[in-house]
Amino acid sequence: MTPMRILHILDHSIPLHSGYTFRTAAILREQRARGWETHHLTSPKQGRVDVSSEVVDGLEFHRTPFVENEPPVLGLLRQMRATERRLEGLAARLRPDVLHAHSPVLNAIPAIRVGRRLGIPVTYEIRAFWEDAAVDHGSTREGSARYRLTRALETWALRRVDHVFTICEGLRADIVGRAIPADKVTVIPNAVDIDNFQLSGDPDPVLRAQLGLDGATVLGFVGSFYAYEGLDLLLAAFPAMLAQRPDLRILLVGGGPQDANLKAQAAALGIADRIVFTGRVPHFEVSRYYDQIDLLVYPRHSMRLTELVTPLKPLEAMAQGRLFVASDVGGHKELIRDRETGRLFTAGSASALAETVEDMLANREQWPTMRAAGRHFVEQVRNWKNSVAHYEPAYRTLLGRHPAAPKVNQSQV
Repeated sequence: MTPMRILHILDHSIPLHSGYTFRTAAILREQRARGWETHHLTSPKQGRVDVSSEVVDGLEFHRTPFVENEPPVLGLLRQMRATERRLEGLAARLRPDVLHAHSPVLNAIPAIRVGRRLGIPVTYEIRAFWEDAAVDHGSTREGSARYRLTRALETWALRRVDHVFTICEGLRADIVGRAIPADKVTVIPNAVDIDNFQLSGDPDPVLRAQLGLDGATVLGFVGSFYAYEGLDLLLAAFPAMLAQRPDLRILLVGGGPQDANLKAQAAALGIADRIVFTGRVPHFEVSRYYDQIDLLVYPRHSMRLTELVTPLKPLEAMAQGRLFVASDVGGHKELIRDRETGRLFTAGSASALAETVEDMLANREQWPTMRAAGRHFVEQVRNWKNSVAHYEPAYRTLLGRHPAAPKVNQSQV
């Protein structure tokens, strides 16, 4: 039997580091493990590239030439047109069974146009709605004309693709609420490749001394400092925590748009000497910093983005046997069983965060059971083999509706 041939259209990919690129790489590897043939195109959002394609970690990515995003509307139109031209050339040569566009909608629209011209079914995978991400990053306001236009564009695309994939039940409910038939939407849950995660180890004493953490109990966060992550709430809650436990320190590993604001907040609260900002660290070094943290904190604020979208970080923490507290936004509640695989606290409440952290620190005898439960959850449920299996019924249905396009010989590609 000829293997299914899937052409993925992506915003960006490895070697760039983000939750988006890591999820993509995991999906592609697991699809290939199932015997499917995958090809991959990135949009101009990959940035300036000097090659038309490159192999990264065994995966070949075709690149679209960089296009400036200025002026804003015209720049986006130019980006979509560039993606469409590159995609049409690839699709005409490869003749895939399915064009699989991944969010944002800037990738879905070129895929729809090319799919119609070439007679190839199109699927659209939404990891977050473009309009909601734009609200958090400050480029638009919820309810504004730009927000409504962007939302309408997403809905337009959802109604025209052959099938929709998304990452969680929160997003699925929103999609179905836009009058998209429920049987047209499939959830591909966030997951982890358990083989890529080792159980946490003892902290490196040399690094601990360098960070000034000797003798401290360490709360921490590793990732990008976006406003929705709620790190400002962690700092706001910290003085009350210090009053009970003077040995506490916070280790913040990473960087991002909120970096300067967080440092200013720490100074204003008089806790700057108890907060360690490492800046971004090389990916291969991240586990050494994780090992310095006694308790991870994921204090996401409640907003549409965090209520609808499930993050990867709690799953990665469970895979490593790490303990965490997290706000009770919808995206967290879909992943975390309170007091079993992690702890939840009332989103937006500094006092609830402080109380939950104190309860965790005061009951360390419960930690081994919680670690084991989290690891079991990702081993048995939230792994990529389970998640990627959900693509097959939708793909097979589309192949049944669309006659197979003639394939070119692989030597011609």
